[in-house]
Amino acid sequence: MSARDKFHNVVKSALQKEGWRITHDPLLIRIENITDMYIDIKSG
Repeated sequence: MSARDKFHNVVKSALQKEGWRITHDPLLIRIENITDMYIDIKSG
């Protein structure tokens, strides 16, 4: 998993203040027999 950059928490907080609901932090997407990918933030 990659490290979070210095803006991660600032962006996450700003999204939440605007009413976004963070559902995964990070979101893991597993592709069978290929790789795992991490998406920084998933909202819904």
